Amino acid sequence: MTDRRRINGPSGGTSTPIYSSYLAKDPKDLPERPTRTRPPNVLRKMFLKTGVTPSASGSAYLELEASKIPTSNAPGLSSLSTSGLKLTCTVHGPRPLPKSAPFSPHIILTTHVKYAPFATRKRRGYLRDASERDLGVHLETALRGVIIGDRWPKSGVEVIITILEGEEDQWWGDDIGRGATSAAEWGMMSVLSGCITVASAAIADAGIDCVDVVAGGVAAVVRSGNGGKAPSPTLVLDPVPSEHKDIIAACIVGYLPARDEITDLWVKGEIGHDSQSGNSIQSSSYEELADNAVQAALGSHRVLVAALRETADVKIGRL
Repeated sequence: MTDRRRINGPSGGTSTPIYSSYLAKDPKDLPERPTRTRPPNVLRKMFLKTGVTPSASGSAYLELEASKIPTSNAPGLSSLSTSGLKLTCTVHGPRPLPKSAPFSPHIILTTHVKYAPFATRKRRGYLRDASERDLGVHLETALRGVIIGDRWPKSGVEVIITILEGEEDQWWGDDIGRGATSAAEWGMMSVLSGCITVASAAIADAGIDCVDVVAGGVAAVVRSGNGGKAPSPTLVLDPVPSEHKDIIAACIVGYLPARDEITDLWVKGEIGHDSQSGNSIQSSSYEELADNAVQAALGSHRVLVAALRETADVKIGRL
C-alpha cells in the first residue's frame, strides 16, 4: 500500500551527476593519486576536544588531518582534499534503567555508531547498515573492559557516535577509469580507531570511573605506486586508503597503556600471500602488525591525555 502523504523516491538506486573542473573523461588527464609524504611510523595530526555538547553528560570531537593532492591541471584549485576523519561523540548517563528492566549488578553499556548521510562519497541511508552495526559491536567490546561497571548497579549509559566525515575505502580516481584494486572496506579500520579514541574522551568527560583511558590505533601492510613495477609491501601506521594502490592487511586495536592490555583486536586481510605478485610476504607477520597498531594507539593516547588534562584544568579553574 502506497503512502499518499509523501512523494516516494525511486525504488532503485540513483547516481547524481558530478560537476567539477578537475574531472576529465580521459583517465590520463586526471590528477595523480595522492602519495604518503609522512614516514611509515608517523601518524597524522589529530585534533581532540571535549565538552562540545553541553546537553550531554559527556562529549568529544575528533578530527584527523585530510591528505591533499596537487591539481596543477585544474585551474583555480591549488589543492584537493581527498579524505579525512571527523567524529562527534555524546555520552548519556549513567541513568537508572526502567523499572520493568531486570536487575543488573553492573552498568549496561549501549553503543550506537552512525554515518551522516553526507559522510562519504556514496550517500548513506538513514537506517544503520551492517557495517555500522559492526562498528557498534567492536566499539562496545573495546569499552566494556574499561568502565568499572559494578559501581552503577541497574544503570545504563549510552554512547552515540556520529561520523561527520569518514575515510574513503579507495581513491576516487579508481571509480572513474583506473580500475579499483580492492573492494574491501578499509576505511572502516581508521573509523573504528577514531571511534574508540573519541568515545574514551567522552566517557572521561562524563565523569564515569574507568580503569584507564583506551586509545585506538591502526596499522596496515600496503603497496603504493601509480604504475610500472609493483612495489614491495610496506608496513605503515595510520594508513589512508586513498594514498595507497592496494592494502594487503590491516589491524586495529583498542589499547590500555597503563595496564598493557588490548580490549579489542580486529585484523582484516592476509599477510602470508601477495595476491598480485604471487609471492609470500615474509617481511611482516600478524604479531608485528598488531605491535605496530599498538604503537599507533600510543600516539593517539598522548593526544587523548593532553586533551583530558586541558579539560581538567578548565574545570578546576572554574571552581
